[in-house]
Amino acid sequence: MKWRLAVLMLPAFAVSACGGSAISSAPNSASYAVVDGVASYYADEYAGRPTASGELFDPSKMTAAHRTLPFGTVVRVTDPATGRSVVVRINDRGPFRPGRVIDLSRAAAAQLGILRRGIAPVRLQVLGDRDIAGR
Repeated sequence: MKWRLAVLMLPAFAVSACGGSAISSAPNSASYAVVDGVASYYADEYAGRPTASGELFDPSKMTAAHRTLPFGTVVRVTDPATGRSVVVRINDRGPFRPGRVIDLSRAAAAQLGILRRGIAPVRLQVLGDRDIAGR
């Protein structure tokens, strides 16, 4: 029984280990963890270079880098100040600057409305893996 509780709590601990604060989500929801932090986005100079997953970085795709989430994890990124959100798939590692929790592709940053600012406070909600999201 205790091991089941530990296994159920692992996703929340994995996400909270990257910084920010974990908040439990509603029961029976496809999402299971929420983290607050700062988002940034990749420079276009990385276009065509391999990501940590082996996939080539394409700034026009809805992808992102996260330090610990498994490749293929689908995350909703929301700017609490504007209410705008975007759904991205994790395919790289980073960001490596203190205080940042996610690096977005240019397309994701544009949809979120943070290109001009470069960084923004965000809320990450882990939705699941690409199979759950139909990607």
